[in-house]
Amino acid sequence: MKKIVVLILALVLGANLYAQKFEGLALTPPMGWNSWNYFRDKINEDVIKQIADAMVATGLSDAGYEYINLDDCWQIGRDEKGYIVVDSINFPSGMKALADYVHSRGLKFGLYSCAGEMTCMKRPGGRGYEFQDAWTYAQWGVDYLKYDFCFHGTQDSRASYKTMRDALYRAGRPIVFSICEWGSTEPWLWAGEMGHLYRTTIDIMDCADCRLSTGARGWMNILEEQVPIWTYNGPGHWNDPDMLEVGNGGLSMLENKSHFTMWCMLSAPLILGNDLRAMETDILKILENEDLIAIDQDPMGKSAFRYIKDEDIDIWCKQLTGNRWAVAILNRSEYERPYKCEWNIRAMTRYFEDWENKGDYKIWNVWDKKKMGTTADDLEGTLSGRDVLLLVLESN
Repeated sequence: MKKIVVLILALVLGANLYAQKFEGLALTPPMGWNSWNYFRDKINEDVIKQIADAMVATGLSDAGYEYINLDDCWQIGRDEKGYIVVDSINFPSGMKALADYVHSRGLKFGLYSCAGEMTCMKRPGGRGYEFQDAWTYAQWGVDYLKYDFCFHGTQDSRASYKTMRDALYRAGRPIVFSICEWGSTEPWLWAGEMGHLYRTTIDIMDCADCRLSTGARGWMNILEEQVPIWTYNGPGHWNDPDMLEVGNGGLSMLENKSHFTMWCMLSAPLILGNDLRAMETDILKILENEDLIAIDQDPMGKSAFRYIKDEDIDIWCKQLTGNRWAVAILNRSEYERPYKCEWNIRAMTRYFEDWENKGDYKIWNVWDKKKMGTTADDLEGTLSGRDVLLLVLESN
């Protein structure tokens, strides 16, 4: 009888050993680059190497961006044993060699797959091959896995992602697990136990305020969808409003600035989606802004909440470490609009934890790098269409 009890206990403990995600990863929102927004299916190993080189040469890696992630269309089939087959025309050296190159540049390497039978571009998916694929990715040196949800049939999203989570853990290599079921089953309620970040919306488009019949939409539409779920963010489990479109040509420079600002206010993963090899200087300045990145990467890990929506003007507040807070005043319209911020500290900080009200606060304009008085006086002015005013408040 004792032997049976010991055997059962061993089996239970063994099962629990693989029933978890890797902890200690993505304690701040992941920062990196993904191939899809700009290159779509036109990817090859030379392009990826050039992007890795550009990540270093531009200083983006020094700013904190570290992942080079391939999206869909690197895979073409499975062999007779079920192992995933890499497109040998576009990736003749194989994924292990490409991962080694990315690692040699001091960066990390990411791949894409899908929980369904096929990926969104109808390449082989991971359904039924989770443990085999996870082992393969670990052998290749993968550091980040984006896992989509196309062609999933009647699969349950929680069960599907749990299977892949356990497979990754069993493979033994710490891999950031990015869940991408587009917010269709409210992943903010459950995916924190499965992965390190999870998409909260359908795909982003290279525009501010537009929609396609497929559901894809601009960054301001996606921003609106983050309003009710801001409390689910935190270290190791991030709401993911999709990759950045900054620098892809569809946004004005003010829209690029505002898009990046609001993703930093959300504590969103900062996954670039532009061609790093050919960036305007003004785009690089946006993406490398250390003050903005510090707001996104603040170790408290809080997302901003919308304090006011008044016609075309939004005011968002975010708690930061050191008894500081960030305030973003966003003009959602295409036209210049006046704004007024009345510093009702009690109301504006009502959701903040461990907040000590120290009276009036100094106001720092983050983008313009200048002082703007204190909260003893109301703040008034005008904002150009689609512009944003980003402030950090510190106690006197």
